[in-house]
Amino acid sequence: MSTLSYHSAMRGILFTDQYQLTMAQLYFRLGLHELEVQFDHFFRRNPDYDQHQAGYCINAGLEWFLEWLQQAHFRDTDLEFLRNHRNSQGDRLFADDFLDYLRRCGDFGGLSLYAIPEGRVVHPNTPLTLVRGPMAMAQIVETPLLNKLNYQTLIATKAARLVEASRGGTILEFGLRRAQGEGANDGTRAALIGGAAFSSNVGASHLLGLPPKGTHAHSMVQLMMALGEGELGAFRAYADLYPDDCLLLVDTVDTLHSGVPNAIKVFEELRRKGHRPVGIRLDSGDQAYLSIQAAKQLDTAGFPDTSIVLSSDLDELVIWQILTQIQHEAPRYAVDADRLIRRLVYGVGTRLITSWGEPALGGVYKLVAVRKDGDWNSAIKISESPSKTPTPGNKRAWRIYDQRHKATADLLTLEQESPQEGQPLVLRHPVDQTKMRILSPEQVSRVEPLHTEIMRAGKLVYELPPLATLRQQRTEDVEALDPGVRRLVNPHLYHVSISESLWKLKQELIAGARSQNIRPPS
Repeated sequence: MSTLSYHSAMRGILFTDQYQLTMAQLYFRLGLHELEVQFDHFFRRNPDYDQHQAGYCINAGLEWFLEWLQQAHFRDTDLEFLRNHRNSQGDRLFADDFLDYLRRCGDFGGLSLYAIPEGRVVHPNTPLTLVRGPMAMAQIVETPLLNKLNYQTLIATKAARLVEASRGGTILEFGLRRAQGEGANDGTRAALIGGAAFSSNVGASHLLGLPPKGTHAHSMVQLMMALGEGELGAFRAYADLYPDDCLLLVDTVDTLHSGVPNAIKVFEELRRKGHRPVGIRLDSGDQAYLSIQAAKQLDTAGFPDTSIVLSSDLDELVIWQILTQIQHEAPRYAVDADRLIRRLVYGVGTRLITSWGEPALGGVYKLVAVRKDGDWNSAIKISESPSKTPTPGNKRAWRIYDQRHKATADLLTLEQESPQEGQPLVLRHPVDQTKMRILSPEQVSRVEPLHTEIMRAGKLVYELPPLATLRQQRTEDVEALDPGVRRLVNPHLYHVSISESLWKLKQELIAGARSQNIRPPS
């Protein structure tokens, strides 16, 4: 097999785990491969970054997953690859009749999807994606679904927290060089959904309809210095070529005694020629102190509106600390702290694209219902840890808004249930029978369905929104959260509850499973 074919195999339908295929063959052998089932995709807890924690997540990844889903199918090269698989005894692992089934039916045209749209705020244990269809293909899709949705949700969440920490400031995604391979493209898209304004990733930016952003390298200044032109000569060369996009990296030699003064000289030259400089970039040192001093020099020179871009291992806590320090120290130097904060821009690389501190979302994909003889039967998995026992059955999710028009809870109900505004709402804790809330009609301003039909029998029935719509949705959803849930450290717990009917179903299934499968000792 050629290198090109190997790459194609890794990106196509074989982008899955081995056990998905062995399970699919087992279902085929038992005649269960076409049995209609439903799986739920959800995550159990918000990211915990050790020193700080997320109180919510931002859903992302659906569009690119759907694009993959509609193209993936078992090709001759894939089947030949599987035909050569051997078990531990050296015998073929996959039989011809199973491979013939994959040749005829091995695509995702039989799947239907409901999902919470991208850009929405989402919470633990609320199903983000509902997959319904034939058992074998619904099993095989598990790994690529988790891979493509979990990661983008993780990065979109990190980006939203950076925006929160920056008080709504401009975030630039600079992570391409530090990302895990081609996952950088997914990460760039997710960061832009989550609140990053622009990215340095050229290909992804153009694909998503945004101009890529960047400055220049330290090496440019080093080169010009080595050639005897000095830092000022380097800045002039850059400004001559890019007079209307001139943003200068000022920390190669000495930020305050060389970099900023030389940048100001070049900015004055640009201004005399009728151009407006963009600003400077600080990539090292005490960025709060340097921002204050650089702002003071720029203000004195008549450039009060130029941007100051900060970079170098930024994350939400670092940004928070920088702004807190500026708020305290700027007045001492006669610098307006609020005005300085408004002109700051944040270039975030490694700690955004890798979700520094929490490298995986931990989303799961669980069987919740099986259709037999025309009726849906709910499925249950019981865990030693009660919090890991999924909520069974075909269900839908709703968002409850209180009298302040703030999101106060997500409610999971049976598929046929429809919470009515103007009626009391009973919210049960998914695990603890002693905990429940009853919301009177006066306490509820709105009940919003969260799931949207995305795909019906393999056909897309949902109009995929543009990036701008996803970003606006994220802004609205975050603003609808209680301030305690939005805290960067030790956020308030947002409640995800289940209806009374769903609670009773869950308890009945748990009791039935235990009585059927666990026998007392004789």
